Amino acid sequence: MAKGYNVLFVTSEVLPYSKTGGLADISNSLPQAMNSLGNEVRIITPKYGPLDERRLQIHEIKRLKDLTMTMNDKSYKFSIKSSFIHGKNTKAQMYLLENNDFFKNKGIYLNSRTKKDFDNNDDRFLFFCKTVIEILEVLQWKPDVIHCNDWQTALIPALLKTVYKDNTHTKGIKTALTIHNLGYQGDFPYSTFKKTGLSDSVYNEIGFPKGRFNFLKAGIHYADKVTTVSEKYAEEIRTDKEFSCGMEDVLSRRKKDISGILNGIDRTVWHPTFDKIITYRYTSQEIPLKWENKRELLSKFKFEMKEGVPLLGFISRLVESKGFELLKKALPELMKENLQLIILGTGEEEYHKFLIQAKKKYPNKLIVVLDFDEELAHHIQAGCDIMLAPSKYEPCGLTHLYSLTYGTIPVARNTGGLADTITDHKKPDGNGFLFNKFDAGEFLKAINTAIGLYRKNRPKWNQMIRNGMSEDFSWKVSATKYMTMYKKLISSK
Repeated sequence: MAKGYNVLFVTSEVLPYSKTGGLADISNSLPQAMNSLGNEVRIITPKYGPLDERRLQIHEIKRLKDLTMTMNDKSYKFSIKSSFIHGKNTKAQMYLLENNDFFKNKGIYLNSRTKKDFDNNDDRFLFFCKTVIEILEVLQWKPDVIHCNDWQTALIPALLKTVYKDNTHTKGIKTALTIHNLGYQGDFPYSTFKKTGLSDSVYNEIGFPKGRFNFLKAGIHYADKVTTVSEKYAEEIRTDKEFSCGMEDVLSRRKKDISGILNGIDRTVWHPTFDKIITYRYTSQEIPLKWENKRELLSKFKFEMKEGVPLLGFISRLVESKGFELLKKALPELMKENLQLIILGTGEEEYHKFLIQAKKKYPNKLIVVLDFDEELAHHIQAGCDIMLAPSKYEPCGLTHLYSLTYGTIPVARNTGGLADTITDHKKPDGNGFLFNKFDAGEFLKAINTAIGLYRKNRPKWNQMIRNGMSEDFSWKVSATKYMTMYKKLISSK
């Protein structure tokens, strides 16, 4: 086994302490997978609001209690609490930053009362970034690499290379920054920059738009290595203005240092052979048991399972970037077909209204659940024949990785992580259906091709199921690639 590394994994959300999306799952699973390869990866995240400390086994650390940090000439008190996350045979040390000035409320980015972004998100995550650096002195543990995730942690590389460049406790530490979605950048007015302690020469060197300051841009400029969550997405953001979200200049400067490592999935939770939630567990050699899960899912909504009638699924945030706009446009045509469709998710109000109306209009074909329901998501993955993933852009996406693992055939747009993991049905090892243009007509055409094959060529369909189920999307594959990246980083001067 290769020599392990000390890595501090810095993230704004981690299951089971906080979650708004896939980052929380990744921040739980990836460090554990890395530790199983002989590394020591520790995680640090803010502790948002009161948590059930007994249930989550969160403990005080005496030497990390009631510490102080100065920011903008003001002194703030904070404590670092300890916990562990456990997998089947792995675990990872958790540090939770407790502070009443910035993280007293339950909300992560949004105020749970007003449902709007906290108006001091810049201060909150600047405080988090500075604290992460300053506690290295008292931790009595020095990482080889600080691995940052998304804009909320992206100031760490910039601060380390400038404000803290002469700090003996941080000398020699390398930084990696993973972009999970370039669309979220931590963009604030110039007044935020003045709070960071960075010099004006830094502002000019990075090249911010006039009067603005951007956490993510600073991170991309200063991190030793930048990664994204799929190879295709790394290529798209470097080469295509449609995906670079106004960051062309800095991405172009750093293009040699940007690479993609595909996200993985936690196979102890998301795998039809081990899934504790679904009714009938199955392997790729027991496809008839998948149909039993389909029967079970439909009966839950008082729908009948019919021979030759495919069940389509859509599990996602109901937003344009996830392609819901295409599904909305395609729905009237789709509902003329002999099929059933289940939609699970929450999102924009206009889409909620649209779906409530559509459910009334097509009561025998359409099931709509406007909710975030993890259990139901398992039943849908196990019970559906086809999963729809028409994303406008997709850094990686986990839903279609679950689908392939459960033998649910994806119909997806040829972009980002979808393109990296789905092989079109025309190829011998095909496991899905891809379409290129972000267009409702193209999407509909791909769905109809899938339905046609489902009805007319069941042996080929079953082979596609087996192809998908034989893929290895476990975190171990990704963790090994991250280790290679750390090795290169640490050995570089």
